[in-house]
Amino acid sequence: MRIETIRHLRCTVIRASGELDHAGRVRFSACVMAVWDWSEGPVLVFDLTDLAFYDSSVIGVLAMAMQRMEEEDSGGRIILVRPTGHLLSVLRLTDLLSHVELRDSVEETVAELTTRSSAHGASALAPPPVVLRLGGPR
Repeated sequence: MRIETIRHLRCTVIRASGELDHAGRVRFSACVMAVWDWSEGPVLVFDLTDLAFYDSSVIGVLAMAMQRMEEEDSGGRIILVRPTGHLLSVLRLTDLLSHVELRDSVEETVAELTTRSSAHGASALAPPPVVLRLGGPR
């Protein structure tokens, strides 16, 4: 499994590719915790479209992030970009779908968050994104 994180001014994008199974869950969870404070809230944008395989571990990681946000009452958000039909079904069955936002594109999501924060008086001059890549081959 390969994990790439990109720090933007108003959110953190987490892209995972390859196979996410029980062994990868520990690394994926650790990555989410490592970038937790990169954005206010935090606002975590998950792009899982390049996962060739995933098991219930993906639900465990998302549920862990949701639980932490609830406990901290931080106003955090979890945004899923183009989730598969199967993932949507599982999120619906586990009653987690109501706790995430769905979007069509990472780029549009980042632009929307930046525009929205600029409209509320935040600086439109964002620092360049910071990219962190973890893991081996795709």
